[in-house]
Amino acid sequence: MLPQLFDAFWIVVEVTITSFIVAMFLGIAIAFGRISNIKIVNAMMLFLIEIVRGTPLLVQLVYTYYVIPLLINIVISFTGGYADFKMTPFMAGVIGLGIHYAVLLSEVIRSAIANIDSGQREAALSLGFGEFECLCSVILPQAMRNSVPVFGNYLVTIVKDTSLLAYISLPELLLKTKEVTSQTFLTIESYTILAVIYLLITFPLSRIISLIEKKIMKI
Repeated sequence: MLPQLFDAFWIVVEVTITSFIVAMFLGIAIAFGRISNIKIVNAMMLFLIEIVRGTPLLVQLVYTYYVIPLLINIVISFTGGYADFKMTPFMAGVIGLGIHYAVLLSEVIRSAIANIDSGQREAALSLGFGEFECLCSVILPQAMRNSVPVFGNYLVTIVKDTSLLAYISLPELLLKTKEVTSQTFLTIESYTILAVIYLLITFPLSRIISLIEKKIMKI
């Protein structure tokens, strides 16, 4: 039982880290789009946010895994080509979780940017910084630092949401636990171990995030 769950544990770690990195970069891009003066970019970002907010994460994961490959193949067929594009469960999980949390993080980043004193921008511009350089070099680092506690909470939430990837056949902890249970009939033991493993991941992670938050508050 434990070797199977150990392999699934590393899959959870890989998905969590990869999707969080994707979410951070996409979240910054979406936040920039939301504060952009270009109306069409702002509207596109707002449309994406409303779609993600208005649909459950599980539906987004299933749509990413089953529907998006079909749409890609249809589009390619319209151009006269042929494709049999398929998405792996791992790829679908990273994309689905990444986009979902990118939207959530983008609103955190946007709010943090808005809370930075406008005098910082004016000072940077007076020193010869361009608007984009000012945003990336002066405003964004402070906004990111102020948002660390929220980022940490979302990272822990991603760990727990990886259990949803069982529905797209990724052999993570929940799916492996179901397989072990069906083979051994040790239902209580298997799901108790599953809960303990998640606690072993999320509890130390929460403590580390708290320590980082305290260090940042002292700066």
